[in-house]
Amino acid sequence: MVTPAQFKELALSLPEAAEGPHHNTGVFAFKVSKKVFATLNTNENRCCLKFSEIDQSVFCAFDSTVIYPVPNKWGKQGWTLINLANIKKEMLLDALTTAYCTVASPKLAQQLIDKL
Repeated sequence: MVTPAQFKELALSLPEAAEGPHHNTGVFAFKVSKKVFATLNTNENRCCLKFSEIDQSVFCAFDSTVIYPVPNKWGKQGWTLINLANIKKEMLLDALTTAYCTVASPKLAQQLIDKL
């Protein structure tokens, strides 16, 4: 299980990641270079990450009750929901890193990869 506070800590540990509101919805957005790579809905204890189509299929193959595409057009664009109550911290960090690298500049993505 990952708490919302742990999610925030992991997301903000990524290079140049910033937190802010997401369209006045009560959801938090996590961005790099003004591009959203993740959102956090504390009321529903879940996050939403931006993946490529291939990465989405890989992560969703784990367990479709824990990680699954957003059930609308956003899901077809790679946006994927994760139930924080049922995911291990290590897997979430892997998913966050993947989402970050999906939207970050090649230079920032490489910086993160070099650290790992």
